[in-house]
Amino acid sequence: MKKNIVITGTSRGIGFEMVKLLAQQGHQILALSRNEKPVTNLKLPNVTALSCDLGDEKEIKKAVNYVKQNWEAVDVLINNAGFFLKQDFAGTKMKDVKQVYEVNVFSVFNLTHQILPYLKANSHVLNISSMGGVQGSVKFPGLAAYSSSKAAIITFTELLAEEYKENGPSFNVLALGAVQTEMLAEAFPGFEAPVSAEEMGSYIANFALTGHQFYNGKLLQVSNSTP
Repeated sequence: MKKNIVITGTSRGIGFEMVKLLAQQGHQILALSRNEKPVTNLKLPNVTALSCDLGDEKEIKKAVNYVKQNWEAVDVLINNAGFFLKQDFAGTKMKDVKQVYEVNVFSVFNLTHQILPYLKANSHVLNISSMGGVQGSVKFPGLAAYSSSKAAIITFTELLAEEYKENGPSFNVLALGAVQTEMLAEAFPGFEAPVSAEEMGSYIANFALTGHQFYNGKLLQVSNSTP
């Protein structure tokens, strides 16, 4: 069955790979990213790419208006967009911390809130977190803002699943380990992750389509190593 799927953070990495894979399966995709050109250049007939700064209220409303005008409902929302910051705590700039939370927490809260009227009982909201946000996991210096923002998304997911458990939709969160993306290469030059963006994109896309049949309000740790 073909689904209407909204994905954020689609200009590169995991999000970009998910757009290609899910479109190939015939689903209708709304791809949201500040840079829409990589997806637009794919020229896929069942994909709409919108330039969307998720930190901007007006731009989120633009995306929601597309849903309102073109789709009756949203079957899957994948909150994949993320902003990474590696910054020693002593040298922390609060404007940078606020930007991390704007993208990783507030935009997820806002977009999910505004998409909510278009979600059905059997819709699935899938949030993408990080192993760094999991309590008790290995932590790394310099990631206070990033990892704590990803921890917030885990609790946010659990709370919404509880609030909507009677009538849906379902909410789950995946905490990803290291994935070979441009963002990882920029943050940790020379480090080679054991999983490619295409491999992780395939896993997430499949879970987004089927995971809510088995899980609700669950954190799944998607990592083949520790950390």
